[in-house]
Order: sequence, then C-alpha cells, then structure tokens
Amino acid sequence: MKGKKNTSFPMADKTVDGGPWTGCAVMFLQSLCPGVNLLSLYKDQQRKFIVFKVIKLTLIDSAGGLGGYEILKVHDADPFLGVEVKFVDVAACQQFLESYSSGAVRQSFSQHACRLLVLPQEFSVETQLKASTHILDLCLDKLDLCLQHIHLSQPERLRDEEIDHLEQQLQNQALGPAPQPTPITQEESPIPSNCFKFQNRVFEDRMLTSTDVQSFSNGVGRQWKHVGRALGKNCRALKGPAIDNLAYEYEREGLYEQAYQLLSRFIQAEGRAAKLSRLVKALEDCKLTSLAENILDIQPRE
Repeated sequence: MKGKKNTSFPMADKTVDGGPWTGCAVMFLQSLCPGVNLLSLYKDQQRKFIVFKVIKLTLIDSAGGLGGYEILKVHDADPFLGVEVKFVDVAACQQFLESYSSGAVRQSFSQHACRLLVLPQEFSVETQLKASTHILDLCLDKLDLCLQHIHLSQPERLRDEEIDHLEQQLQNQALGPAPQPTPITQEESPIPSNCFKFQNRVFEDRMLTSTDVQSFSNGVGRQWKHVGRALGKNCRALKGPAIDNLAYEYEREGLYEQAYQLLSRFIQAEGRAAKLSRLVKALEDCKLTSLAENILDIQPRE
C-alpha cells in the first residue's frame, strides 16, 4: 500500500491554536450484504447497543486501544450510518488512518458484526471517511494530508447524551454480569486491541512470520486458492486474476510453492497489517480450523 511508506507526519505536532492536538472525522458505514441495514439496526432499540459495541470494538482495534479518541455521535446519514469521532491524540489518529487505509477497519467491523449481530459470514461493509468537506478516501496515500484535514476539522459539538448512555452501558457490562436485554451473552468485555478470539480463546495478535508461512504452505494443500480469495476480500494485491496468475506461474513447483508465494505476496503487500488474525479468519472461513490450530500451536484435545 502506498500509505505504508509515508511514516513521517510533518503536520503531527502542529496545532490550530497552539493547544493540545485534536481533530474530528466522520466514518460512514453501509452494509454490502442484502437484507442487512446498519441504520435500521441502530435505530432498533433492542440492537442499538450491540451496533454501538461493534463500532467501539472496531475503534479499539484500529486506533490501538481505548485512549486517544471518543465517539461524539452516531447519526442517520441515509443510506449510511455516520460515526463522528473526536481524536485527542495524534498517534491514535495516525494508527486509525493506517488501519483504515489497509482495509483493517472494514475487516474488524465485519468480524465483530458477524459475531455480535449473528450475521452471515460473507457480511462486509462499504466505508467513507470525511473531515469537514474533505473525502479522505481520495488522499489515503498522503496520510500527513489526512491528518491535517482531521486536525483542521474541529468538533462542533459535545458528546451526545445517547453516546454517554451507551458508553456507560458498555462499562457496566465489562465490570460485571449485569442483565442485558440482548441475545448476545458470550461477550463479557472488549477484546484487547492487540488480541483476537478463536474458538472462544483469546490469542495475542502479531505480524505473520516465516514459520507461519511454512506451516501454512505445508498444510493447506489444494485449498490455498480458497484461502487466497478469503484474504483477497481485504487485500488489493490478491484481487482479480492475481491468484490464478500465481497458480499458473508456480504450477511446476507444486502446491507448497504456490501457497508459499500466496502468503508471501500478502505479507509484502500488507506490511504491518499482515496479521496472524487475518490468516486465522481466512482459514476459519474456508473451514480449515485444524490448520489454524496447528499454526496457533493448539494441542489436540484428548
């Protein structure tokens, strides 16, 4: 991704008035899955809290934790659901932009929504990110410019009372087993931003290693194409004819080399966003849980 190379941010330490760094952005979300309307789900009083929790978990994942930002308002931007976010830390804003640019924000939202709202596995979202009148999706390869637009877009409101109530509800749920009028009972608290869940266990997330590539290449066999297409949902380098081209290019070398080149290309394209959680999710989608267990070094149950 072009944005990965731009790691210096000349606007990062400049402020509008010399005070602490702040800025505001609005993320617009729309379901690409027929029959799933995020705006309608949020307006449903029985599901509003769950949708808010999905948004909160997505921000925790993409901004590097609970600090550095706050949700000011979730509003009707038909057909989109709008999420207005105030950033109070440039590092959190920078990490969010990198996650958004890599597609990790869409992936995180889809994963949490599938689990908490019990949606189909193929659920995905369309997003747009704006700061004032600037559409940041058009300049994601210039992350310093995106930071500048966000910083110059100062919030015009305090946090909405409804958000105060939802945040308090989320804290109460995390602190103890308070009764909640929701069918989702297995989620006690948000998963830490550097972790992911697999088979009801929490694992520390990390970048993929050469050992992971070897384990994957040894075990995936003829299913490597299916895994590649699952990864390709959020990786431009694996979209279109890329996977078929790999199959043709390395046909003589065999399945191991084809799988090895697939994951190597994913890592090369995604950089720091080539995380273990994304590979495990792709393996789950392809019903290759035993291979995921092997890569995670989960011992077989007796």
